[in-house]
Amino acid sequence: MSFNQVYINATSAFLPNEPVANDDMEQYLGYIDNKPSKSKKIVLRNNAITTRYYALDKNKKATHTNAEMTALAVKELFKNTDAKIEETDILSCGTSSPDQMMPSHGVMTHGWLPEAGAIEVVSPAGVCCAGMHALKYAFMAIKSGDAKQAVATGSERFSGLLVSDVFEEEAQKLKELTENPYIAFHKDFLRWMLSDGASAFLMTDKPNETGLSLRVDWIEGVSYANQMDACMYMGAEKQPDGSLKGFMDFTPEEIKNKSIFSVKQDIGLLSDNIVPLGGAKIKEIFERRGLTTLDIDHFLPHISSDFFRPKIYDMVEIYGGGIPYEKWFMNLYTVGNVGAASVYLMINELFHSGKLKAGEKILLLVPESSRFSYMYAMLTVV
Repeated sequence: MSFNQVYINATSAFLPNEPVANDDMEQYLGYIDNKPSKSKKIVLRNNAITTRYYALDKNKKATHTNAEMTALAVKELFKNTDAKIEETDILSCGTSSPDQMMPSHGVMTHGWLPEAGAIEVVSPAGVCCAGMHALKYAFMAIKSGDAKQAVATGSERFSGLLVSDVFEEEAQKLKELTENPYIAFHKDFLRWMLSDGASAFLMTDKPNETGLSLRVDWIEGVSYANQMDACMYMGAEKQPDGSLKGFMDFTPEEIKNKSIFSVKQDIGLLSDNIVPLGGAKIKEIFERRGLTTLDIDHFLPHISSDFFRPKIYDMVEIYGGGIPYEKWFMNLYTVGNVGAASVYLMINELFHSGKLKAGEKILLLVPESSRFSYMYAMLTVV
């Protein structure tokens, strides 16, 4: 049985409002208990992010939903191409911050796209890998011949989870109990890391007749949840034995007083494991596919913080032979950590940069700390 080749023929992005500089973040997110954060400067120094985007105004009011941003990115895809949105067979949308638990993020995005007609829609869940899972679903559908044209997206609207209102009840409860209203670092930490935005890919079984396309050679993933506890979580609280207690098992009062719906991260578990586990799979993939780092022209690693950049460099050197920094392409510093959209936004920027040449290979690495999942892919410029 023969399989189709799969190509990314167009890419797009939607970043809401104006970029927000470090000094302006709390104008949008607000102060918890009217006090500046103790962790903000430390986190920003480590992550090296200088600007990010929020789908918020300075009154902490939403300017866009996640689904709306995603649909705007999809509409952008079709502005400079002969492809037609109504010829799309599949809409595959990955996010970790849907606007609601039900209906799914994908169908809510489809609701903003009446011109697409009645199509198949899928909504992979997860965190950073959700966008790659959306990409893989579209890839497999075209490769198998089940679809001829697909749109894959990655998006996030984290800002609604980062505003001070989410934490205020807990801060006041802490103040009553201990006179220390500062929220724990594992909750406050991510307020200075995360960003909003959406990006989309147009995928078909034939490359562009003129201009460059990206052939998707392979996409692979792995989860280590069988051996690792949860590290990044929302709508839950970590228990002393490492298990998660989900929001349905808390009272409404506890949900407010413990800011259960904030995004949290176990920093110790993250720093000890996120890089080594990702490196083990790179080694296995390279050996099985007969690859070396000399085959790579552009390396696009999704990292949440500049803190991990030298660690990933050392990991690739140990497991794969090393990729010099001049082959790396990242935009973390200017767009922030946009979770499931981050790898899309990197590819979109590189695709439109004028730097790509036919025949070049692009390696993608997307780690997800939620319970230690990873996605890897290889693209070839054609």
